[in-house]
Amino acid sequence: MFYRKVLPLLLCASALLAGCAGSASIAARKGYVRFPGKHYASKEKAEIGTKISGEASYYGPGFHGKLTASGETFNQNDYTCAHKTLPFGTKLEVVRADNGESVVVRVNDRGPYVGDRILDLSVAAGKKIGLDKVGHAMVTATVIE
Repeated sequence: MFYRKVLPLLLCASALLAGCAGSASIAARKGYVRFPGKHYASKEKAEIGTKISGEASYYGPGFHGKLTASGETFNQNDYTCAHKTLPFGTKLEVVRADNGESVVVRVNDRGPYVGDRILDLSVAAGKKIGLDKVGHAMVTATVIE
């Protein structure tokens, strides 16, 4: 008799608790967008001349040799970058605001996901504009191809 009364309650309670699991399942839902805004279709091109300004950083040593979001192997010695939404293959001219140094990079990864940063440059690209000395800086990136 005890099992007939308690078992249904236990089943209901376990179903309710399972529904309260973490938000990881939300990201798996069809149509979920982690960062709302302009998201390009795979064949869509960014408009040449588009400018974005903000803070950039660089990444590499811990990611060298691993796959990027585009599916290619990350090489910290290439002039590449990560951007949240620009189509893979987009070429950007990145100019550091405080010293005028510039570098041309190709988008091949997604990110950055730290603060309000707009770009994560590869180590080589970061060094070219002096980010290896300061870590991050304000930049303007212009779509050139």
